[in-house]
Amino acid sequence: MTAAPASAAVKQTCGTYICVATAYQGTRYVQDITVFTRDGLPGTLRAFAADYRDSRANDDRHVFTVNRELGQPGTGSLAVCGGLDRSGRVIENHCVLIP
Repeated sequence: MTAAPASAAVKQTCGTYICVATAYQGTRYVQDITVFTRDGLPGTLRAFAADYRDSRANDDRHVFTVNRELGQPGTGSLAVCGGLDRSGRVIENHCVLIP
C-alpha cells in the first residue's frame, strides 16, 4: 500500500507592486514560489529564501520551482521572498513568512 502524497499549504501576500505566493510542506520544505506583478507589466522577477536564489527576466508572472528544504530547523519563521526590478532599479522586495 502506498501513502497519499503530503498536501501542501499555500500562503500569499501582496505588497504595493508584486504578490508573492508559496506552496510549502511543514516549516522548511518549499515546493515553489510564485511572483507576479499587480499591474501586469513585465520586469525582472526574483525569488529567494534562505540559500535559494533564482530570477527570470522580463516577465509579469513566474513560478520558481524549488522542491527542497531550506534554512535551518529551529531558527524561527522562514521568509520566502520575491522581488521586482525595472530599468535596473529595485522596485520592491516582498516576503511571505512560513511559520
